[in-house]
Amino acid sequence: MSTPVRAGVLLGVLVVAWTFVMGLTGWYKDPTLGNLFFLVIVIELGLLVWMLRQTASQGATYGRQILNGLVFSLVASVLIFAGSYVFTTVAFPTYFADVCAMQEKALRATGVTEADITARMKAAAPLQTPFMNALFGVVGTIVTAIVGSAVAGFFVRRK
Repeated sequence: MSTPVRAGVLLGVLVVAWTFVMGLTGWYKDPTLGNLFFLVIVIELGLLVWMLRQTASQGATYGRQILNGLVFSLVASVLIFAGSYVFTTVAFPTYFADVCAMQEKALRATGVTEADITARMKAAAPLQTPFMNALFGVVGTIVTAIVGSAVAGFFVRRK
């Protein structure tokens, strides 16, 4: 198994594991602790740089490093999509209702009017589905890896 594929599998497993930690602890229901989910970005960038260092020692050029980052993210995205979908449909079927309740409570606490709260919740509703949530995870993973590879690959490559 190639280094980008191994690293992608590891990233997918770690992101899904962290998602379930967020669910099991209930942190996703807290407006402050919910932000801990974004630790997955740090995990992704750390694994990306590790993987790029490994492939650089194997002779990867700049263009190849970007391709390695893409492969890494595509492999991880399959696991992330499946994990996210299972999380919101099987493990935590009330996830979206819980998040909406938390968001409404936070908006009320900051003094947002009921009309604005209703409008914001109505606008967000079509995006709060298991499929869309999983798709956003995939897009975020791929974009982060491509941008990260473009930047880090410039420094970590065969010269």
